[in-house]
Amino acid sequence: SSINYGDHLMAVTTISGLNTQIGRNHLINGEFSVAQRNTSFVASDNNDDVYTLDRWNLVSDGNDIVDVTQSTTVPTGGALKSIALDVETANKQFGIVQIIEAKNCTGLIGNEVTFSFKAKVSNVRLGDVRAGIIAWSSTADSVTSDVVATYNDDANPTLASNLTFENTPSDLGVTTSWVTYSVTATIDTGSTTNVVVWIGSVDSSTTAGDFLYITDCQLEIGPNTSSFEREDYGTTLAKAQRYYFVGGPGACGGYSATTKAIFGFQFPQIMRAAPTVSLLDDSVYTFDTARAGNVSSSGSITYSNIKKEGAVIEVDGYSSVTQHRPFIVYNQEPFAAFTAEL
Repeated sequence: SSINYGDHLMAVTTISGLNTQIGRNHLINGEFSVAQRNTSFVASDNNDDVYTLDRWNLVSDGNDIVDVTQSTTVPTGGALKSIALDVETANKQFGIVQIIEAKNCTGLIGNEVTFSFKAKVSNVRLGDVRAGIIAWSSTADSVTSDVVATYNDDANPTLASNLTFENTPSDLGVTTSWVTYSVTATIDTGSTTNVVVWIGSVDSSTTAGDFLYITDCQLEIGPNTSSFEREDYGTTLAKAQRYYFVGGPGACGGYSATTKAIFGFQFPQIMRAAPTVSLLDDSVYTFDTARAGNVSSSGSITYSNIKKEGAVIEVDGYSSVTQHRPFIVYNQEPFAAFTAEL
């Protein structure tokens, strides 16, 4: 059978009354299984407007408001992981957002959509949890990632320019037991190019040590909540690597001089845009195919010709290697992070 929402025709298979249509969830990593950056974010890693578990950005009323953890506290018979938001600074507001790439907003804009998720709190004093479906009505894929301009105690936040709540978020009444919550809205703000989802605590009387747990986040076309679409880990990881991944080991290249190595690095997925690069480890170890041994660098790493598909990397600081001799990068751990987040 099929359901027609505007110009979007969705094929639907029904088994025992459950919607099993593939690809209905427009969110990535909705059950928080992928954690390429880390599984725990504290101190400077949990500042306002910082990406944590893949595709999820932390927004908060200041820095170090909550610690973020990939948690095994989950509903029975459901997800293996959740995101745990642990209050570090009392009486402050916080939340998580995911920005959907414009290419993946096909069918969402102009139609009625439903955002659902499972949540619970460790104590009901962390009580006023709300959810929003947000339209971005400016340049596609140039969304203000820190979506909140002003926090308002016990009320909906004021969003940044060009961002509009399509629903009116309200207190969901989250309890200490896992429950599925949902909000529905028609995305009809003029000139919308991207869609954003937000889950946040607006409670002005939180206590350090209180937890908010969230999992099974899903955004789908239509007015109803369907069963969460579970996909294998590899599929979710591949989707997430369009926006962020860590890499380095396994690349091949050659020594361009007696102290320099150069190699091309092909990304596992074509990234959303040419990424920015951040260094995770200053050392690069190469396996010299002629010397049959490892050679380490103590110098600088330079990136050039960075494209969506890959990058050229030059490493200086080797000691008397043979020019033009081939090698493979031997590092046991990734040495660089590539970011093309929205």
